[in-house]
Amino acid sequence: MNVNIHSSWKPFLEDEFNKPYFEKLVEFVKSEYQHHTCYPPGKQIFSAFDHCRPENIKVVIIGQDPYHGAGQANGLCFSVNEGVQHPPSLINIFKEVESDLNVPYPESGNLERWASQGVMLLNATLTVRAHQAGSHQNKGWETFTDAVIQQISLQKKNVVFMLWGGYAKKKTRLIDSSKHKILTSGHPSPLSANRGYWFGNKHFSHCNDFLKSIGKLPVEW
Repeated sequence: MNVNIHSSWKPFLEDEFNKPYFEKLVEFVKSEYQHHTCYPPGKQIFSAFDHCRPENIKVVIIGQDPYHGAGQANGLCFSVNEGVQHPPSLINIFKEVESDLNVPYPESGNLERWASQGVMLLNATLTVRAHQAGSHQNKGWETFTDAVIQQISLQKKNVVFMLWGGYAKKKTRLIDSSKHKILTSGHPSPLSANRGYWFGNKHFSHCNDFLKSIGKLPVEW
């Protein structure tokens, strides 16, 4: 694994790249990609960083694991490649956008269009072995992505953090709530959404209202 992360992130994360845990993580990921089918493709491991530079961040959405089916994961949480069937969580995200903002359900599940507007789509674990959910958890990725969240909290202000589900909500401890907007709800997965913990959270309009209140352009969700 080459850490081909956009140069704008180097001042934020240089210290992490030099820590022993990260060196071990790199070796682990290299070995996994050599001996197993893993996702996303190697060049897209750091897509969340390539598509959203630090100076542009307005929103952070935190996922847990990349999709582990063929051709799905593209390095942005909840996002899938063009032409790929929308997974259940993404369907529920789009349904909430549709009802919250009265916009049509989109054809493409590729969320690069969000990332290009300053939405950081960050999975806590950036890689996974094919068809084995959670297979790369507790190998160092979470330490790295926790540091990313902390650095964004420290060095930015007025970022909207969308924390969906119990796992993401635990990241609240890394965020300075006195200088950022934190929105929490249930997870968009069918299990949570069908119990009434997702639909109607209006996170997308709440986010845009906040951005407009501080003089920033709203996101075209």
